[in-house]
Amino acid sequence: MRVVGWVISHAIGLAVAAWLFAGIRFDGPTSGQAELTEKLLPVLLVSMIMGLVSIFVEPVVKLLSLPFIILTIGLFLLVINALMLRLTSWLAGQAGIGFHVDGFWTALFGSIVITIVTSFVNLAVDND
Repeated sequence: MRVVGWVISHAIGLAVAAWLFAGIRFDGPTSGQAELTEKLLPVLLVSMIMGLVSIFVEPVVKLLSLPFIILTIGLFLLVINALMLRLTSWLAGQAGIGFHVDGFWTALFGSIVITIVTSFVNLAVDND
């Protein structure tokens, strides 16, 4: 059940980031009921890909870049998050899911938005 909550909260974060930034987008209609119905599955699939990237790739990258993280007092983690979002976009493209992140700066700000929204959703839903 925890995985389902994680996927849904990250899907909400992705949807908000795609809504805020023109450089983060899903292929398909851009308004109305058609947008909601045609983009729901891709958003959930991309959030699952993001989960797999977070489980398998991100820890290795963080371990290898630990000196940079320490040197920058943790700010390098923002760069890592942006790169993980770009990797997620690339993997989604390879899987045929229409998800695109254009540029490093869009990925950086998008990853910040996704983190903030996901944190608020988790706080709102968490009953423990």
